[in-house]
Amino acid sequence: MSTQPPIPSKVGASSSLADGEWHRMHPLTPLFKGGLALIVIGGFVIANLRERLIGWVVDLFEPDAHYDQYGGDPVDWVLSNNLAIVALLSVLGVVVVLIAVFWVIWRFQQFRITGDHVEVRKGIVFRSHRRAPLDRVQGVNLTRPFPARIIGLAKLEVVGAGNDANVELDYLATSTAEAVRADILRLASGARAARQGEASASAPSSVSARAQLRGEVNNGVTGMINGVDLADVAPHSVVRIPTGRLIGAELIGTLAWVIFFGLIFLISMGGVLIGTVLDGDPLGGALTIGFSLGIGVPMVLAIVGITWARISKSLRYSIAPTPDGVRITYGLLTTVTETLPPGRIFAVEVSQSLLWRPFGWWTIKINRMGGKSAAQQQSGSAQQFNIVLPVGKRADVERVLGLILPDAPASDIPLVWEHGILGPVAGDPYRTMPGRAWWRRPVSWKRHGYALTEFGLLLRRGTIWRKLAIFPLARLQGVSLSQGPIDRAQRVSGAQVHSVQGPITGTLSGLERADALELINGVSRAAVLAAARDQTHRWGEHVQTAAAPPPAYPAAPAQPVGAPVSAPPAYGVPPAPPAYGVPTAPPAYPAPPAYGAPPAYPAPPAPAAPPAPAAVPPPTTESNGE
Repeated sequence: MSTQPPIPSKVGASSSLADGEWHRMHPLTPLFKGGLALIVIGGFVIANLRERLIGWVVDLFEPDAHYDQYGGDPVDWVLSNNLAIVALLSVLGVVVVLIAVFWVIWRFQQFRITGDHVEVRKGIVFRSHRRAPLDRVQGVNLTRPFPARIIGLAKLEVVGAGNDANVELDYLATSTAEAVRADILRLASGARAARQGEASASAPSSVSARAQLRGEVNNGVTGMINGVDLADVAPHSVVRIPTGRLIGAELIGTLAWVIFFGLIFLISMGGVLIGTVLDGDPLGGALTIGFSLGIGVPMVLAIVGITWARISKSLRYSIAPTPDGVRITYGLLTTVTETLPPGRIFAVEVSQSLLWRPFGWWTIKINRMGGKSAAQQQSGSAQQFNIVLPVGKRADVERVLGLILPDAPASDIPLVWEHGILGPVAGDPYRTMPGRAWWRRPVSWKRHGYALTEFGLLLRRGTIWRKLAIFPLARLQGVSLSQGPIDRAQRVSGAQVHSVQGPITGTLSGLERADALELINGVSRAAVLAAARDQTHRWGEHVQTAAAPPPAYPAAPAQPVGAPVSAPPAYGVPPAPPAYGVPTAPPAYPAPPAYGAPPAYPAPPAPAAPPAPAAVPPPTTESNGE
């Protein structure tokens, strides 16, 4: 299928790469996309098979040299026969061939940014061409892998909406990748003019290649020490996690599993020891215990490795607002920076395990379109993209919620904290399971329920593992009800809130039939109104001129620990300045409904009645006897 190439939009381009023309990746891209591993493997093979390789080459060119009769080191034989120059020329030839192959591969890896798409094409024999529409961009991830990070390289991943829809630009110089990220987010926002300060990036660089490489290396090393991607954010708006708290949270979870499996192991070993003593075979019992301990050592090493990998991925975590959304950075050696544009979060869940409760720690996860295949979404690195707060206190949770849900109204604050996360309390407005259905959730049936507001649908579940899920109605995918024979006998119903694939599920069970019907009817009405108010699809479309300074992103001020729960956190304050560069005032929310009563929604406008046809008798109505 042939398509007309899109017309490049050069208005307001903030870098020389967002001009609609094809550009190549960094020249070292083939080296870090498999070339480095190929060189290491080749060096390992040559080091272990050098005698046979030298013998094969000598027999090929000098059959009368009788190299097979030489029993010493092959390097000494090469030097004693004055073949050092030949050997060096051979090595040089291999290097030239590798450079030529890498150069050809590099020539066939290109990308371009137009006003409508981000495109990447690569391959020599098997060619691929991937395209990501800018109006479907769900986020932009900038990853600095450890080997490439030292010399100032990074790879960019444009997250699309769909299965296996991501477009990767790897590798680019870190400064170039940051400029390209700004271009993609600006074009995806619908802005027609660049923000202040971005035009300076379009000026061609006059420094030499050596000075540029030295600057990239210096920036890479400095970023490993001081952190990255903090140039365009306010220092007071950054949420950080103390290293001790992060390590402690991971160790608590790991230690619980170690104790659990350790007790099982000790009980089994005790049974084996008692059995061998009763059978009069202590030697066999000792061998069995020793063999079991030998198997346990690799398991302990695996647990340590997995725990360290999880800790290292979350170290140096920070989240901060930017003009184009929320920026999340984490990682010790390999640093990943995510930029979530407005309106790309489909569900938020605040949870707390029983082991974290004495410390007052919480974690926040989200559902988002990852643009990866089903197999890739099951990997640990993909699941890391769904965690926006690995562990934090209540003040951290409030600030993060203020960043990722800036348009939540103030009336939802009690539903989130007092009645939601910490509930139920007196005057609980959540619609929960009736007492006759307690056996479905024996421990948490009093907490299991939902609350519906004009902004979102809140699901409260769990007692041992407390969970509160928030589904913004503007991005809700749907709600379905189910009722089996036992449900009909008890006059209850189950419900399923549908969202994009992610760690947050919207399953409810054992609801009163009237509450279940109110859920689906209320969501149907409120979702239409919320979608009509939503303006996050093109969050920068109404920027007037490039000279006008962009409005500040609404920062979530820190709430001091110990403040009364009635003090509204930042995410409940209606955004007075328009978020994401929209100059029009946000819609005003009506007064919140009374707790315990369903929220009142404005009735949809009645459709205009069609004109009655002339001289047509009115239709007759027949009753079916029901």
